[in-house]
Amino acid sequence: MQKKKYNISVEATLEVIGGKWKCVILCHLTHGKKRTSELKRLMPNITQKMLTQQLRELEEDGVINRIVYNQVPPKVEYELSEYGQSLEGILNSLCLWGESHLTKVYGDKFSVLEDSVLNEQLK
Repeated sequence: MQKKKYNISVEATLEVIGGKWKCVILCHLTHGKKRTSELKRLMPNITQKMLTQQLRELEEDGVINRIVYNQVPPKVEYELSEYGQSLEGILNSLCLWGESHLTKVYGDKFSVLEDSVLNEQLK
């Protein structure tokens, strides 16, 4: 198997957490385990297909754990893996930069931020 070459290490980071939804999913999981339906409710604009795909990719990269409970009806939860917890600093930095950007562009960041559990900590 030939190793992939990167121009700069940030490419490797973006390969794992890049895209529109992965960081959002990870931010929600920093607040604890979530079922797929909970994540869908927290991110109403994501399609079920995309959510499933992003969760699979994050699990494949070892960033999240999929926990299957042996019960009827079946129950599945997702949580950050120990490896995924190492991303919390990066995610917090991205949020802080985003807040500054929204304030710069719109003046009042709350006029453009959805009502969300993730945004309550900003108030």
